[in-house]
Amino acid sequence: MENSNHYIYGRNPVEEQLQQGAESIDKIYIRKGVHHSQISNILSLASKNRIPYTEVPGKKLYDLVGAVNDQGVVASIAQAEYQEFEEWLKKLEPNSQTAVLLLDEIEDPHNFGAILRTAAAAGITAVIVPKHRQAPVNAAVFKTSAGTAGRIPIVRAVNLNQAILTLKENRFWIAGLDQNSDTMIWDQTYDVPMAFVIGNEGRGMRKKTGEHCDFLLSLPMENSVESLNASVSAALVCYEWKRQKFQGKN
Repeated sequence: MENSNHYIYGRNPVEEQLQQGAESIDKIYIRKGVHHSQISNILSLASKNRIPYTEVPGKKLYDLVGAVNDQGVVASIAQAEYQEFEEWLKKLEPNSQTAVLLLDEIEDPHNFGAILRTAAAAGITAVIVPKHRQAPVNAAVFKTSAGTAGRIPIVRAVNLNQAILTLKENRFWIAGLDQNSDTMIWDQTYDVPMAFVIGNEGRGMRKKTGEHCDFLLSLPMENSVESLNASVSAALVCYEWKRQKFQGKN
């Protein structure tokens, strides 16, 4: 089987990718026998975006993505390119409208994709990830991000803690999400360049990383719920930051 990281499959995911990030699609494969009326939107969007598509035997789709419910449609996607931290930072001019997410070893590609989607929607400047112990930008990430994986810079840092120190030198304030903090996400004012640290799904933020933060933030939890999914937590802090930006314009 070929590397499935370069492919997404299924009618809805492929159609959504065509709508949200058609530039990332290289080619579409359609299983012979699939009625064109069932995939008319896909064919129309592919033609509109000048993306080639071809009919192939079912075995070809199996060779591409394996034994999955492909619904007769597979799309070949170009991998999102990482930007290296030092080069990205050289081009950045931080201001009060600048905010980045720092992912502290997010290992679930679905969480990663959902975080990218939210970050792009909220106007976050970039998502910074460590080089190791981090979900790669693969087909699951593309699928969950709904085409936004290529729309927001994904910046790779060799050492996340060193990246935090460098961001501080460039006027960023670092806020880590930690459920043990007494400070809620709306108790803090975000009127400077901000970097929000999102911890690992199971372990949370690493202790050393937390020590590098300027302050820690939490979400109110009731009914004995211990924590929220990493992508949900990221979404809430992104939109609190964005709410304050809108509020500041009024």
